[in-house]
Amino acid sequence: MLKILIVDDSSTNQRIYSKLARQLETDLDIRAFGNPRKALEWLAENTADLIITDYKMPTMTGADLTAAVRANARNWDVPIIVITAYSDQQFRVTALEAGATDFLLSPVDHVEFLARAKNLLKLRTQQLLIAKRADLLEMSLNAKEQLLRESREALAQVIDTVPAMINATDRDGRCVFVNAHQAAFFGKVPGDLVGQPIEALLGEERAHISRRLDQLVLKTGRSIPARQEDVWAPSGEHRIYLTSKAPLYDGMGEIASVLSTSIDITEQRHAERRLLHIVNHDSLTGLPNRLMLRDHLRRELARGRRGDQNFALHFIDLDRFKAVNDAHGHHRGDELLQRVAEALSELVDENHTVARLGGDEFAILQPDIDGPDDAGRLAQAILDLLNSEEDGPLALNIGASIGVTLAPLDGTDPDELLKNSDQAMYLAKSLGGGTWRFFAADMRPRASQTAHLESELKGALSRREFVLHYQPQIDLRSKKVVGVEALLRWQHPQRGLLAPGSFLGLAEETGLILPINEWVLNEACRQGAAWQTAGLGDLRVAVNMSPIQFKRQGVEGLVKDALRESGMRPTMLELELTEGILLGHDEQVVKQMHVLRSLGVTLSVDDFGTGYSSLSYLRSFPLNRLKIDRSFVQDLGSDPSALAIVRTIIDLGHILHLHVLAEGVETEPQLSLLRLEGCDEVQGYHFSRPLPADAFANWLMQYGSLSSGSSQGSMENEHAGTG
Repeated sequence: MLKILIVDDSSTNQRIYSKLARQLETDLDIRAFGNPRKALEWLAENTADLIITDYKMPTMTGADLTAAVRANARNWDVPIIVITAYSDQQFRVTALEAGATDFLLSPVDHVEFLARAKNLLKLRTQQLLIAKRADLLEMSLNAKEQLLRESREALAQVIDTVPAMINATDRDGRCVFVNAHQAAFFGKVPGDLVGQPIEALLGEERAHISRRLDQLVLKTGRSIPARQEDVWAPSGEHRIYLTSKAPLYDGMGEIASVLSTSIDITEQRHAERRLLHIVNHDSLTGLPNRLMLRDHLRRELARGRRGDQNFALHFIDLDRFKAVNDAHGHHRGDELLQRVAEALSELVDENHTVARLGGDEFAILQPDIDGPDDAGRLAQAILDLLNSEEDGPLALNIGASIGVTLAPLDGTDPDELLKNSDQAMYLAKSLGGGTWRFFAADMRPRASQTAHLESELKGALSRREFVLHYQPQIDLRSKKVVGVEALLRWQHPQRGLLAPGSFLGLAEETGLILPINEWVLNEACRQGAAWQTAGLGDLRVAVNMSPIQFKRQGVEGLVKDALRESGMRPTMLELELTEGILLGHDEQVVKQMHVLRSLGVTLSVDDFGTGYSSLSYLRSFPLNRLKIDRSFVQDLGSDPSALAIVRTIIDLGHILHLHVLAEGVETEPQLSLLRLEGCDEVQGYHFSRPLPADAFANWLMQYGSLSSGSSQGSMENEHAGTG
């Protein structure tokens, strides 16, 4: 059983190193001491296979402890890792001179700790194996002189089987032994090398270093702990070895030669580098990730403290990525992110850091700027790049909102700079996107307000602060109310009644849109059933469905539960979908839509004409209705192109056997034009603003029928908002 000795006056460090060490082998004996002298007392009667010690301890430094361990013949070759928080080279030199094997900086990187400790234990295992076999052979040598030659041959065979490079050189630097493994590596046989200078084996450069180390062993009589070597084979292949040296004694007890042992750790080092790359880079784009960006920010901040270097951090959020992802699927979205990453990397020099922070967020660290103008020029160049309208499949034209923060002016900590640039980006996005803004100190209160609003939003459902308002939908032929659209409002305890535009975006970002929309569906169905029971007729109730909810929650199950709990007939429920849901042609979405249609639920496309308006999805999906967006209706009397678009949508809907409903009808001329063009249904302020359930019931009873031609309801110009 291998034994690991941990010496650290911090009990916390003892626990951490012990926990890490247990990951190295399943069967280990781990001893921990807070007092170095107690550890030396234990070593006086025991041996260890790996010693891990802190450098700075109250009673003895790690270098002193190492020297004391090496003074004991029992532990002259035990690997020792010294851990220190000091990066000064003098501390390393002091510990090396005392006999330390390796170094780690505190706080310890767990991956590096495990890799280095594993290599040293492997080296120790090989040393013990060689020592054990040598001891067995020495016992045989003492038994009979007749077996001396056979024992020597057996020893050579044993050493030849060890998967390590082993050689011994005399005081003049000539090879007295070379095992088969090392000779084969250089394309030779051991017999050709024995008696030759070490240069014949290692080459001039490595041999020069080896001779110097041999002289140190011969002078001190002590082993040299393992060190890393880069070795090139005659074929040009690069390998990495961990090499140690130890004295070999003759029959008179004098040092006759030096034994060198090298273990191949190439694969371990490559694995460490691959793991380090994975930890610090984004898997999709290959760019540095947030962790590595923080490290580069710390480096630039340190440079700034040593001189006058300033730098800028650009926080980039793609404006239209969500629409592309929803419309064309994650595969196309991933391809777009990779193209953006490549374009940003080509835009800047190698001394810039381009990172992907996650999702559609990127960052660029711009070093050595002369002032804000430099940062502004780069921010504008990024916008120009991402707003490119060139034709072709590789054109980006995705748009971006960029927040720029300057260091050290805006912060002296990586997380502070990231937060400040994020806030500046949100300001740019709130202005409509496609622009950039510098961070300003007054953004912090606004960020705090957003966080407060998010906290309030999380409790709004449980406090029953959400309400539904209903806007009537009128059949233009019969002039009767045939349906209502359920529109969400938040009855905020301090700010009053809030339209969805003030909080729905935040709900989408935080994922709260899922439980909120589920509540809307259940409440709308309950109210529709209640109106029917009250004798108000079979009013169709339209409910907006979030793309996130439609894709993640299994809408058909939610709808079935809502209908069952409320008692509402399925034919009275209409679900309003966005074009983004349909354009992806997701098979699961299509399946859900057919299940809903089979129940009797109707499906409509909301705000038609403002998105992609593709004929292919109109033909492919089981739809009932198109809703013309209010922006076209508002311009009917003044913009001929708006009338042409409305006429085209109505004709298209009727060709595909779909009903067409126009939103945002506010004036009699708009209503007349829509009736003339053959529109089926309308809704808007010309008839009524969205009303609470009780007020809507009273309005409906007073309205009666539109056959008289009178237009009731508010004629106000404010936008009703959608749920």
